[in-house]
Amino acid sequence: MRRETQNILLVLLGGALLKLAFSGTYLRYVKESLQPWLVVTGAVMVVLALVAIVRDVRAGQRQDQGHEEEQGHEPGHDDHEHGSSRSPWMLLLPVLAVFLISPPALGADVVNRSDRNTVQEGQASSGFAPLPPDEVVPLTIGEFVTRTAWDDSGSLDDRTVRLTGFVVRKDGDVFVARLTISCCAADASPVKAKLVGRDFAALADDQWVEVTGRVVPGSATKETKWVPTFSVSQVVPVPQPEDTYEG
Repeated sequence: MRRETQNILLVLLGGALLKLAFSGTYLRYVKESLQPWLVVTGAVMVVLALVAIVRDVRAGQRQDQGHEEEQGHEPGHDDHEHGSSRSPWMLLLPVLAVFLISPPALGADVVNRSDRNTVQEGQASSGFAPLPPDEVVPLTIGEFVTRTAWDDSGSLDDRTVRLTGFVVRKDGDVFVARLTISCCAADASPVKAKLVGRDFAALADDQWVEVTGRVVPGSATKETKWVPTFSVSQVVPVPQPEDTYEG
């Protein structure tokens, strides 16, 4: 691969990283805390490419001057034309695809590939912080699932909870779900709760909703693969959040 092609690839890759980092699109791939590293990486790639381009241009000018002096040619003339292969430029296509195409965040398809919920097994009930005294308690789906599976104090019993996630359908059942990540979308794991008590026919897969209701006590067990049942009193469609993952 020619140096010119390498430098252009570096500029485009660095530019793509900066575009993702500053547009907020990076949240579809990595956690919010990694944004500074994306910015630094993209900036370093662009700077290295620009420095290499400037050095190559100066080196080419010096080489042309030396060649002209040696051959006694006038500036701007050459004895032959230099051909270049077009095939290396084909390597720019996948880079342009990364730069121009933005795949959506992971959703219902990923959740349906796993029957189990991601819970922190073995957490003692004493490890949970007390719930606020609010009439409606907003919880992440991950926290809700973990409490229903391991908090034997029954802190969620008779408490009204609000969950936000996307709709998943499987085998005739309807779930509200999120994906949790440790660092990036590659390690995404599903957390979900089964919805009952309302007619969910109008809800489409991957539609984002805010559901309010109460857990069915004792529904998150090994037999149900730690998926709790959530009795819904209200469901409201909401826009997809900028950060679709739970940390």
